[in-house]
Amino acid sequence: MAAEAIGSDVKQATIATLQYEIVAEYAHDIRAFTQGLEIRDGLLYESAGGYGHSTLSATPLRGPAPTTVRRAPAEVFLEGLTWIKDQLYVLTWREGAVFVLDSKLMPLGQLPLAGEGWGVTHYTAPDGERLLLSDGSDQLKVLEPSNLKLLRSIPVRADGAPLEQINELEFAHQQIYANLWHSDRIAVIDPGNGMVRAWLPLGDLKRRFAKPVSWREDEHVLNGIAYDEVSGHFFVTGKCWPKLFELKVSRVPASTARK
Repeated sequence: MAAEAIGSDVKQATIATLQYEIVAEYAHDIRAFTQGLEIRDGLLYESAGGYGHSTLSATPLRGPAPTTVRRAPAEVFLEGLTWIKDQLYVLTWREGAVFVLDSKLMPLGQLPLAGEGWGVTHYTAPDGERLLLSDGSDQLKVLEPSNLKLLRSIPVRADGAPLEQINELEFAHQQIYANLWHSDRIAVIDPGNGMVRAWLPLGDLKRRFAKPVSWREDEHVLNGIAYDEVSGHFFVTGKCWPKLFELKVSRVPASTARK
């Protein structure tokens, strides 16, 4: 679904609240300052940030196969990631680069990125694949994957106000699911007009695990969304959380224009 610019005559729809059911819980590495999650062929791909601590990993969701881990150079702070076909795109925060890797997490190339990188996902437009990138502002950037050329920007609004601090992204059910930095809820954004159609409140998840001794309430927040097309479930975690959660999430209802 192509994302188009907001029209001046678009009215804010009623923002719904989604419900969820916890399907399963998995152990998660408390050293991982989670930036991005993706599921592909039964593997959970995760990018974790931090200068001197950034890593990429591929972990089987089920089964005995070992986890593959790649460490980034100390001067690189990794951010979100997304797959387009057989290529994994991984953002950097302020290093002005996007790394492109293969399924073994081996480098294929590097693309220049203007500005900061926070979260990234992708969708299929009528004329090809598109990247959707967040940079902490209220704007989502639509980029050409081959060269990161900016095609358009999508201003994001909730109840008519700009929605800032947009972080990790996932595209599912023709909607953009977005973490908000320092927030325990996920925004579900209409890619056609940039309006928030629903909230997914997940504050209760942090009550389901004991906090590690290294826990920092201000930094170790909800972040990381992966959608599994096979099960139809979402996988979510947080920065340095000891748990990864598999969720069955209700669908966004048809919107009703607010008068």
